[in-house]
Amino acid sequence: MSFKHSMVSRTEGIRATEPVKWRSLDGCAGVYWVAEGQPRARGYYVSPDPRIVVFFNEVSAQIRMCDREDDLPQRYRPMQRAIYVPAGMPLWTDFAAMHRFSHLDLHVHRDRMLRFLAPSLGHSAAKAALRRPAEIADIGPIETLAGLIVAELSVPSRHAVYCESLVGSLAAALLDIPAGGDDTARGGALTPNQMNTLTARLDETSARRLTVAEMAAAVGLSETRFAASFKHTTGQTPLQWQLAQRIARAKDLLLTSDLTVAGVASQLGFADQAHLTRTFRQIAGETPAAWCEINRALRRKR
Repeated sequence: MSFKHSMVSRTEGIRATEPVKWRSLDGCAGVYWVAEGQPRARGYYVSPDPRIVVFFNEVSAQIRMCDREDDLPQRYRPMQRAIYVPAGMPLWTDFAAMHRFSHLDLHVHRDRMLRFLAPSLGHSAAKAALRRPAEIADIGPIETLAGLIVAELSVPSRHAVYCESLVGSLAAALLDIPAGGDDTARGGALTPNQMNTLTARLDETSARRLTVAEMAAAVGLSETRFAASFKHTTGQTPLQWQLAQRIARAKDLLLTSDLTVAGVASQLGFADQAHLTRTFRQIAGETPAAWCEINRALRRKR
């Protein structure tokens, strides 16, 4: 049975440069766009169904994305070549420069995605995978699969089941699925993609500490399951890990910028210079000033 997708979208400064190609299948619909965006072009998209977007050209330098409404530039991150957007998750985009691009946009009913995944993963693991956003820069075989789908959208040559199976294969390649099954459901390790998502989110919110609820939501897990999986993965609590990450950022700023210790404290969301100094000594074993002097001396010797 053919599928009619539904999405709310608003764009400014983006236009199609070729006729749009699309095809409705059983539980999914594919749309192929060739378009261009002007400098400072913007877009907003939200769908009740999961979405997969695959770009056929590099876009990270020209297009930025954010999954929450916020005008602060630091909240945006480079658009990746392939992304999975869970059902109901909004997406904002903006263009740093004029750019021509082409991409495949797949809308898949959630029940159809479950039918793709559940026979192999189990129902709970499939549902968990569908809650987790995914972003990939090096798309490799995903681009090949996307190209085959576009060919079938443009000039259908085989039974619809062929194109539907390609959509399932592409989803399995892109989604954040642990290699050993639903490890996170048993308090096992977070996947590398989940850890990358957390690191990116921490970079976006460097001026404050993320709550456990925010971190869990970013990777599509409950707080309880996330806390257990995080400790299993890193050997640290989320708070301990965040402090270590923030101190690593402080070290980088102290060595590569002209900021004072007080300036670094302010930029990274510490209450004041004394707060940063206490935390720095806890993690690094030295005060910021002593640590900088040691590292500068080591550099002079090289």
